[in-house]
Amino acid sequence: MEFLQDHYTVKNELVLIFISVILGLLIGAEREYRNKSAGLRTFILVCFGSCLFTILSIKIGVANPDRLAANIITGIGFLGAGVIFKGENKIEGITTATTIWATASIGMAIGSGYVYFSLLGTALVLIVLSALTYLQSFIDNYHKIREYRITVIAAVDVKHCEDIFKKYHLQYMKIKQQYTQGNLTVTWRLTGNNTHHEELMKNLVDDPKIIAYQF
Repeated sequence: MEFLQDHYTVKNELVLIFISVILGLLIGAEREYRNKSAGLRTFILVCFGSCLFTILSIKIGVANPDRLAANIITGIGFLGAGVIFKGENKIEGITTATTIWATASIGMAIGSGYVYFSLLGTALVLIVLSALTYLQSFIDNYHKIREYRITVIAAVDVKHCEDIFKKYHLQYMKIKQQYTQGNLTVTWRLTGNNTHHEELMKNLVDDPKIIAYQF
């Protein structure tokens, strides 16, 4: 009787591990599709590993079963930090790092036997990563923030740039200014509609007073 019970338990745990691999695959496929720094294999292993560690913590941590599970969160924190890096104008990889963290929680839920919670968690993660991307793009389109590095002839006053920004209904802020061999380079932070940004770039290309620009 005890043998049959152990056999059933092992079989049940193997099913949980299999589910963790499938759910990790679903989330990893979404990140892989978007060509993020952590992809398919990473998320499968995170979900599977968290699930297995949770099962082990329940099995071997009879007196204190939450001790091993708590260390999963610490380990995932180091893993998440590895995918965060500073881009030219912003910090990148935070969404992927938090997705790794959320995937670990899904794996822990599976390992604890809360399969329905893990299925709901996976669905929510995929909705946040996929469906809300369109909402983010919509907001970004009407409130686009860019940093421009514009170089003009030193004889040209920075007010020339400010007049251009006003023409295209862009809010502006001067961040820093640098003078080099007769040229003046100013870094601006501009906020406004994405269409206005596109029109501004065309104007900067055609303006004879603008030597160079980048964003």
